[in-house]
Amino acid sequence: MNSANLNTWQNRVVDYARILSQLTWKPVADGMPIRGKGEFKADTTYTGVPYSNGGWQGRMIGFDIYLKTFLAAVENPLSVLYTIDLRGERKNSAAFYGTVCSGFTSYALQVATQIESSWHGPEHRQGIEPAQPQSAQGATVGDILWFPGHVEIVTQVTTASDGAVTHVRIEDSWPPTTRTKDYTAADFEDYLAKRKATLYHITDHDAWRGENRAERFRFPNYAADAEAVTINRVLLLDLGDWVAYRKGHPVVFNIMDRDNHGVNALVIKREGKQVEQIPLDGPGIVKRTFASCGDYTAHCIMKDGTSSQLCEFSVCAIDTKPVTAPIVLGQPWEIEFHTENMDAIHILIAQKGEQDFSKPVSPYSIWLNDEHRRQGRVTVPAGALYRTGESSVTVTGENRYGRLKNRHVINVIKPE
Repeated sequence: MNSANLNTWQNRVVDYARILSQLTWKPVADGMPIRGKGEFKADTTYTGVPYSNGGWQGRMIGFDIYLKTFLAAVENPLSVLYTIDLRGERKNSAAFYGTVCSGFTSYALQVATQIESSWHGPEHRQGIEPAQPQSAQGATVGDILWFPGHVEIVTQVTTASDGAVTHVRIEDSWPPTTRTKDYTAADFEDYLAKRKATLYHITDHDAWRGENRAERFRFPNYAADAEAVTINRVLLLDLGDWVAYRKGHPVVFNIMDRDNHGVNALVIKREGKQVEQIPLDGPGIVKRTFASCGDYTAHCIMKDGTSSQLCEFSVCAIDTKPVTAPIVLGQPWEIEFHTENMDAIHILIAQKGEQDFSKPVSPYSIWLNDEHRRQGRVTVPAGALYRTGESSVTVTGENRYGRLKNRHVINVIKPE
C-alpha cells in the first residue's frame, strides 16, 4: 500500500471505513430483515454493519446512533432490530438500524450528514475531479467510484517497485452487509468498464466537505465507535443502549438477567435523581413513557444487593413546522423549530420521492447556528426550491446520545 504518500484524511478514510466494514456481530434471535428478502439468522456471525437506510422510522449507524447502540440492540432479542421490519418503507430500507452505500462512504469521508450517492461528484461538490487516468493507475486511497445508484470507496492501492499499481481494494455497503473487494489492476479496469463507472479523486478534502464537516458536531463519533464496549447483560432497551428517545415515545426495558444472578428492582434516574424504583421478581418487560426531557439512566438492584451496569438514554423533543403559507416558488419562506435536550443542527430541503439518477438535483442545506437556535426560526432563501409541487423538509437535532429528525412534505405553488 502506498501509505507513505497519503494525506492524514486519506489515512482516516481507511480507518473509518473499516470500523463499519470489519465489525463482527451475531444476532441473538431470528427475524432481523435483510434488504430484498430473507433475514439474518440467530447465532450466525456476520461481518460489516447491515444494509438499510432505516426507512423513515429507523436510524443510520454512525450518523444517528453510535455503533455500540446497534451492538446493544443486537443483544436484546426484543429490540427494534428483531421486532420492526421496514422493508418497503423506502427503497433501501430493511432493518431499523443500518447504513447504505452513500452512508458508508460519507462516514469514511468524515462528513457530518450523509451525502447521497449522486451528489458525491463535481457537478454538486467542490474539490473533486475525475481521476486521471480512469484506470487502476489513476487510483488513490480515498477515491470515490460512482455509477448511477451506487458509490464505493478506494481503501488500498498496492504498487510495484516501479510505481505501477498492481492491486486496488474497494469497500462498500451492499446487501446484506458490506463488501471488501480486492482487484488486480486488470480486473479493476474490467469492473469500471462493466459498471460504466467513474473514478473520482478528491483534490481538496475540506472544499469537498464544505460546512458538512464531522468535527463540527457530536456525530459521527469515531473514537466512540472504534472503542471496545461492554454490553449490558442484565437489562437493555428496545432501542439498545446509549440512545435518544422522543418525548412521549415508550421506553421498553427488557430485564434479561442473562447470568441468572437474580434481580430485585429496576431503578430509573433522570439527571442523577431517582424517578422510580420498580420491584422485580425476575426477568420481564417494563414499559415507561417519560414526560420530562433529560438524560436518564436505568439499572437493576441484584439479589445480592449490588447494582448492575447502567443503561443510558435521553428523552428529547424536536418540534418543527413551515410557518409560511402558501410557499411560493421564487420567494423566501420560514421554518420554526423548538427543541428540548437537543440542538437543531441542519435543515435539508429535497425533492419528494426517489432520485432521478439521469438528472439528479442536489438538495438545499441550511446549517443552523446559535442565532438560529436562539430565535427558533430560519428563513429559507428564495432559490432553495427549484420546482413547484411536493418537496420534503427534514430538520435534524442531536445531543450526546444521537440524532432525531422531523420530516415534513410541503406543497410549492407557482407565483401569481
